[in-house]
Amino acid sequence: MTFYVGIDLGGTNIKVGIVDVESGKILSAKSVLTLAHEGPGAVIGRIAALIKVAIAGHGLEKSAVGGVGVTAPGMLDLDRGTTLFLPNMPGNWPDVPLRDDLQARIGLPVFLLNDGRAITFGEWKYGAGRGADTIACFAVGTGIGGGLVIDGRLHLGIGGTAGELGHQTIDFNGPECGCGSHGCLEAFVSGPAIAAMGIKAVIQGRNTRLGEMVGYDLNKITPEIISEAAVEGDPVAKDIYDQAGMYLGVGVANVLSAVGARKVVIAGGVAAAGDLLLEPVRRTIRERVKVMPVDQVEVLQASLGSEAGVLGVALWAAQNLQGPFS
Repeated sequence: MTFYVGIDLGGTNIKVGIVDVESGKILSAKSVLTLAHEGPGAVIGRIAALIKVAIAGHGLEKSAVGGVGVTAPGMLDLDRGTTLFLPNMPGNWPDVPLRDDLQARIGLPVFLLNDGRAITFGEWKYGAGRGADTIACFAVGTGIGGGLVIDGRLHLGIGGTAGELGHQTIDFNGPECGCGSHGCLEAFVSGPAIAAMGIKAVIQGRNTRLGEMVGYDLNKITPEIISEAAVEGDPVAKDIYDQAGMYLGVGVANVLSAVGARKVVIAGGVAAAGDLLLEPVRRTIRERVKVMPVDQVEVLQASLGSEAGVLGVALWAAQNLQGPFS
């Protein structure tokens, strides 16, 4: 049996998993601090060492490993195997030859993939998207990543840039987004955007417990706090999630009209709110999608949690070496 290694490179931690891509099981998992301030060379060296420790720790020979997938949050050039812009890394890693440098250190083929696309691929094969030929995934956290699987293939577009579902324009007169455009979905529904709605409600003196729940330290208002208040019956908190879900539903409706996905998977930390977020999404797509059978679409919370990226990028490495998976 051939195994594949999935690496999730984040600004705080590097996670590695040895994956059986046939079953979707992570056989061995390890994590170390990224220590990104030390620079790309040191981080890549740390990834290489972590891979070697994980392989040896599971009692495998290197020959039993087919290849390595590495996912990172940001812009990547998949053809050249370089990072273009990683916003959570000091210096942003412009033109860092991540693939070739890591391959030289470990002697195994390496394949890169954006984190949103990796989550999408993992959820399609092993998680909430399983069994559907076409899915859309919205990963809602600090920003909104995402991806598309269309007719059983991860859709990448030019240089792997397809699937940035959080950067579709929802309101062309809307607020500036971190990407530099205006009115993107991310500007309305990301974790910081939801927290900002809660902070604004307290400042305006609206009838809500949010301020009391955080001792009136507005910096402690998070989507999780707002979700907790909504579950306890706070009308302002519930309204915040209704509004966020409506905006997200508009984005989902746009994607459904374009690609006809059978399942829509909502991943990321904000998705932990469950039906507080998903019900207004479902309601909005029923109201807005008129050109495809929306009653046949499932809107689901992701099921793989923090393992989705490792699983998805290991599968991506396997697909590049073995061919497409059904």
